Amino acid sequence: MTTVRRAVLTLPAAPLGPDNPLPALRAPAGAGAHAVDARTLAELPRDMARGIGRAPLRSLLPAPVRDGYGRERTPADLDAIVIENDRLRVTVLPGLGGRVHSLHHKPTGRELLYRNPVLQPAAFALNGAWFSGGIEWNIGATGHTTLSCSPLHAATVRAPDGGPMLRLWEWERLRDLPFQVDLWLPEDSDFLYVGVRIRNPHERAAPAYWWSNTAVPEERRVLAPADAAWHHGYERVLNRLPVPVTEDGTDRSYPLNGVHAADFFYDLPEEQRRWIAALDADGHGLVQTSTDLLRGRKLFLWGTGRGGRRWQEWLTEPGTPGYAEIQAGLARTQLEHLELPGEAEFSWLEAYGPLAADPARALGDDWAAARADVEHRLEAALPRTAVDAAYTAWREGAADAEPETVLAAGSGWGALEVLRAGHALPGTPFPESTLGPEQEPWRELLRTGVLPPPPKGAAPGAPLVAAPWRDMLETAPADPSTEYHLGIAQWHAGDRAQAVRSWERGLHRAEVRWPLLYCLAVADREDGHPARAAERFAEAFADHEAHDAGEPVAAALGREGVAALLATGRPGPARELWARLPDAVRDRGAFRFLEIRILLAEGRPAEARAVFDAGFEVADLREGAEILGEVWAELTDEPLPDAYEFRMRPS
Repeated sequence: MTTVRRAVLTLPAAPLGPDNPLPALRAPAGAGAHAVDARTLAELPRDMARGIGRAPLRSLLPAPVRDGYGRERTPADLDAIVIENDRLRVTVLPGLGGRVHSLHHKPTGRELLYRNPVLQPAAFALNGAWFSGGIEWNIGATGHTTLSCSPLHAATVRAPDGGPMLRLWEWERLRDLPFQVDLWLPEDSDFLYVGVRIRNPHERAAPAYWWSNTAVPEERRVLAPADAAWHHGYERVLNRLPVPVTEDGTDRSYPLNGVHAADFFYDLPEEQRRWIAALDADGHGLVQTSTDLLRGRKLFLWGTGRGGRRWQEWLTEPGTPGYAEIQAGLARTQLEHLELPGEAEFSWLEAYGPLAADPARALGDDWAAARADVEHRLEAALPRTAVDAAYTAWREGAADAEPETVLAAGSGWGALEVLRAGHALPGTPFPESTLGPEQEPWRELLRTGVLPPPPKGAAPGAPLVAAPWRDMLETAPADPSTEYHLGIAQWHAGDRAQAVRSWERGLHRAEVRWPLLYCLAVADREDGHPARAAERFAEAFADHEAHDAGEPVAAALGREGVAALLATGRPGPARELWARLPDAVRDRGAFRFLEIRILLAEGRPAEARAVFDAGFEVADLREGAEILGEVWAELTDEPLPDAYEFRMRPS
C-alpha cells in the first residue's frame, strides 16, 4: 500500500543566509535574458505576442530578494517527505518549494530524475536563491518562482482511491494567488500523479503562469510530439524552427548537440496528447504527460560551450554529470502569461513515470517513427483516458478535501489575506495560527486602522502592496513607517511621483532614515538622476552606520552605493565607502569584484588584474550575466579564464 512519511535528507548545503533587507523596487535583475525585441514581437502570432506583453513585472514587490548565501557547503539535514508504493519512491522537500528531489523506480533500480548531490543556491529565481535538480513547481511570472527556496504548507489528504496523498500549498505573492500541488501514488502504479490548481479568489482577472520543470541527465534524447519548436537563445529573439533536425543539420533532440544554452518550446498540435520524454541509449528514461490544459512542452539545455559547462559546475560538484530540463507549462512558451478570470481557477493533472522504448526506433533517424513508438508505449503504460479519468476523480472528489495530518508549515501571508478578505478556499486552509512576526503589524492595521511603528531604532518590516492594503495605508495615521510602506505600495501600482512624495514626507520625521533614503535613491536613478541617487545611497549607508543596522544592511547598501558612485565617475568616494564595509563583507566575491571596478576607475589595471588572478566567486551572479567578461576585456585581450566564463550566448 502507498505510504506518506516524514524523513531527513542529508546533503552538503550552502546556507541560504538572510534575505536582502532592502525592498525589491525594481524588476528582476535577469529579466532581460528572457525578453524578446520589438521586431521579433511584431512577427509573432497575435495571441503569443499578447501573452508575452501581458502584465510584465515592474518590480519584485512584495517578495524579498534572497542573496545571503555563499559557496561554502557543509552537511545539512533537510526535512523531507517520502511517498512510496511497491513501484516508486518519491522524495519531496517541503521546505524548499516542494521540490521533488528524487523519483526512484524500484523494480529497475533506476533514478528517473537528475538528483543533485548538493544544495547550492544560485541567482536563478526571480528573487535570487534557487537550486538545480528534481522537479520544481514554478508559479508567478517568467522565470523560477520566488518560492524556490521557501517552505510550503504540507499535509496528508485522502487521494481519489482512498490512499494517502501529499498536499503542498501556499499563497504566491507576486500575483496574489493561492495554489496547491497534490501528489499521490495509486497502489501498484508506476506513475506519480500530480494534481495542480491555481485559484483566483479576487473579482479582478489576474495574470497566470505555471511551468513544471524536470531535471534529467543530459546524456538523453528528448522527444515530444511536435515537428517544430520556438527557439529562444538568450539573444532576445524567438524563432520557429523544425525539429529535431534544424536548418543547420543538427539533431536538437540531443541536449549535448547544442553549443550554447537554449530553450526549445515545442509547438504541439491542438488535439495532440501532451507528453515529453527523455530516454537514454537503451531507450529507458522518464516520461511526463498531462491533461490538455497544460499545453506547453520545452527542452532547456546548457550546451557544450565553456559558459554552459561552467554553469553546470557552479550548480553542483565539478566532475559530476550534467543535466538538461524537460518542462511543461500553461502557455506555448515561458515568455507568455495567461489571463485567469476573477473567481475562477486553472487545474490539471500531470503524471511522471518510467518508459522503456525500442531504442532502434526511439533513437533512430525517423522522427515520426520515434515519436510514434514512445507514444504507443506511453498509451500502453498509462492511457490518455486514464489520465483524464484520474483528473476528474481528483478534481471532483479530492481537490477540496481538507488536510488530515499537517507535515510542514509555510508562510503566514495566506492567513493574512484570508483574514482580510474572508476567502473560502476548500482544501487549502490558511489558519491564523500560521501568522508570524512579519504579518503581525498588518493584522493590527486591519484590526485598528493603525500600522504600528517598528521598535525604536529598527527599520520598517516586510511590505504589502495589493490595492486593499494600499487603501488602508492611505487612511492610516501618517508616520515615517506608514509613509514608507505607502510609498512602496504606490510605487508598485505605478504611481511613482506619489511614492516619492510619501517617502519625502516620511523622511522629514524619520529617526531611522536609511530605508527611505534607499527608496528615494532608487527613484532618482530610475528617473534619470544618477548623481543625486549616488548621494542618497551614500547618505543611506552613513545612516545605517549611525544606527548599527547590521551586516546584511551594510552589504546591501554598500553594494548599491559603490556601484552608483562608480557610475557617476566618483572612484574616490566609492573607495571610501567600500573601505567602511566590514572585513567579512569586503572578503566576499561580489565585493572583491567591486574592488576590481574601483581599481579600474582609479587607473590601476595591474592591481585589478591581480584580484582576478588571485581568484574570487560572485555567489549571486545572475543567469545570463556577462559583466565578468566585460570587465576582463577592459584589462586584457587574453581569453577569459574558465573560472569566470558564464556567458550563455555566442560572444
